[in-house]
Amino acid sequence: MSHKHSIELLNQAVSDELLAVHQYMYFHFHLADQGLRPLASLFKRTAIAEMGHVEALSERILFLKGDVEMVAGGAVGRISDSAAMLQQAMEMEETSARDYNNAALECGKNADAGSKQVFEQLIADEEGHFAEFEKQLENIKRYGPSYLALQSFASASDAGEPASE
Repeated sequence: MSHKHSIELLNQAVSDELLAVHQYMYFHFHLADQGLRPLASLFKRTAIAEMGHVEALSERILFLKGDVEMVAGGAVGRISDSAAMLQQAMEMEETSARDYNNAALECGKNADAGSKQVFEQLIADEEGHFAEFEKQLENIKRYGPSYLALQSFASASDAGEPASE
């Protein structure tokens, strides 16, 4: 049984996940620099989760006797506005969920239930990431741009750190 098509789909997903890791860490660095710790932390946690996706995909590729192609799917977008970051992240997660759903269906048609299950788990994770990003964007729209800054001050005082320097 040839798993060539599944390996191609899995490697495309590795590429997409690597881009997400790079993009989200870029967002994390810029938001941390802006003092927006809660949102910076969300992007860092999500990047770490995406690294876990790369690992799961890579393990499946190797199980199928393929080779992992560790190439990011594109260049990191240079976005510094928090709302635009969240919008970009939502688009990335939505695209991934759609692509992984299609990949799961393809793997199912090709009698590769193991790869199908990997993609189905990724879909659930990506939908969860989308919901977290969407909630933050809705709060920025609802409460204004100062929402994240006020949240940062509260988290600094909760941690016993000075709120401003």
